[in-house]
Amino acid sequence: MSKKKDTTVEKAQEVVQPEATKAEETTVEETTATEEISVEEQLKEDLAKEKDKFLRLFAEFENYKKRTSKERMELFKTASKDVVVAMLPVLDDFDRALAEIAKTDAEDVKKGVELISNKLREALKAKGLGEVSVKAGDVFDAEDHEAVTQIPAPTDEMKGKIIDVLEKGYTLGEKVIRYPKVVVGQ
Repeated sequence: MSKKKDTTVEKAQEVVQPEATKAEETTVEETTATEEISVEEQLKEDLAKEKDKFLRLFAEFENYKKRTSKERMELFKTASKDVVVAMLPVLDDFDRALAEIAKTDAEDVKKGVELISNKLREALKAKGLGEVSVKAGDVFDAEDHEAVTQIPAPTDEMKGKIIDVLEKGYTLGEKVIRYPKVVVGQ
């Protein structure tokens, strides 16, 4: 009997072992499936991160292109700024010369100086130079004018207003390159 019992125990062990192996295989399959799902999810997350990174980099590059293009256009507009600023005293001298010649009877000299002055002004105007329009009686604005001095106002109406323009102001394109120098009534 002992042999019979031993064989039965062995068979029982064999039967139990395959069932355990099946349970282990099922657990391994479930673990593998969850690992595959988590790997798949991980890959999706990585892909989403990379897409976001790419879009941000692309947007940053587009902004860089726009900014450099804008800077380049601004540079072209004001490339001649140094030359134009150097010519402003010459324009002031022409204005003073014309004012002095107007006091005399030299019409030929006046016409000659006016022709040269107009030619210079037109050449600078073609490069983008514009004159800031300011006249006596305008309201003084510290952002648009440079006050050289203040004098007592001749009338109460002239308080806080421009009494005299000492130097004209100029713009190059849309940018002010020299503010008008004025005398303000106090």
